[in-house]
Amino acid sequence: MAVRTIRHERTLIIGLDRPAKRNAINSAVTRGLDEALNLLEDDDELWCGVLAGGPAVFSAGADLAEGAGEPTERGGIAGIMSRVRPKPLIAAVEGLALGGGFELVLCCDLVVASRTAAFGFPEVKRGLLPDFGGVFRAPRVLPANIAREMLLTGEPIDPERAERLGFVNRLVEPGMALDVALGLAATICTNAPLAVRESLALAQAEINGDETADWTASHAAIDRLLATADLAEGLNAFFERRDPVWRGR
Repeated sequence: MAVRTIRHERTLIIGLDRPAKRNAINSAVTRGLDEALNLLEDDDELWCGVLAGGPAVFSAGADLAEGAGEPTERGGIAGIMSRVRPKPLIAAVEGLALGGGFELVLCCDLVVASRTAAFGFPEVKRGLLPDFGGVFRAPRVLPANIAREMLLTGEPIDPERAERLGFVNRLVEPGMALDVALGLAATICTNAPLAVRESLALAQAEINGDETADWTASHAAIDRLLATADLAEGLNAFFERRDPVWRGR
């Protein structure tokens, strides 16, 4: 199984479990995330979710060899990227959260990160852009210049900086992200669940609004990039483990 679930009182732990591929998002991960999040939404006994990766890598992003699989009916890309979630979801991040892995974190409502974490968008190093929503979501939760820096340089930021910028809610020692995230979930679950959901819905509406135009523009930009020689060169260079030679066409 590429995604495993564990019930912890009223919290559902959703764990990415594809360590040999650094938890890269393929069709199996997409199906697993969709099924887990459907369970979280549909089970009245579950009030909160925690999304976790491995001890060294949260997720390295989309699987460039296999692709992320088909979008799901309720969750869209990776089973989560365009999902409207009524219940809180907390990211517990150990290690790298890059590309689509960072976009998974951006889907969550709160972030617990260990000091081993790193957040980044390396897509421009391959001739792409973050097409799982990151290109328009990052500027909403990070200062504009920081979001632009990440999108344009492809370089990650460390968890200390992410906490200073207000993106990380809890910065913890290595190996503690899941435990602290569960503690945060337990605190949320002491509150009235319907009040929590109404509060979350209003906050999300204020932060994200209607993303229809954003998704349309993102998909159009990806279609343009898919036709470029630079994309082919970026992917070839990645698999050949060499520096790309860009030609701007």
